[in-house]
Amino acid sequence: MHSARQHRGSGAAAGFTLIELMVVIAILSILAAVVGVNVLGAFGQGSVAAAKTEIKSLADAVIMFKLENGKFPSDLETLINNPKRNYLNKNEIPADPWGNKYVFQADGANFRIISYGADGTPGGDGENADIASDSIK
Repeated sequence: MHSARQHRGSGAAAGFTLIELMVVIAILSILAAVVGVNVLGAFGQGSVAAAKTEIKSLADAVIMFKLENGKFPSDLETLINNPKRNYLNKNEIPADPWGNKYVFQADGANFRIISYGADGTPGGDGENADIASDSIK
């Protein structure tokens, strides 16, 4: 049989003190914060890359439209709703990764397709910065 003294000693050794638990929780909190910031940053970069890819695809369709019709479309909807063909092979114009419509501007000689970034308004920095077809490399 174990004495009460031995039982108490083995029980104390098997458990964690409050300070040890607090240290573990603090370490886990710091790790979660670091991982969270990195994951959110990567998500933002992925959205910017997706917007650039979609803008390139839309720009290619606009160029194809001009080559076949002699002029730029009046808007992006014309790429899918015209008598000749669907230049995007889609049923609708996609939204940017933040759920906003792409802005299309055209004059007789040039065109631009723009995503206003995460905030959906002109200007901004980082993920809120504008992404335009004439500035994508």
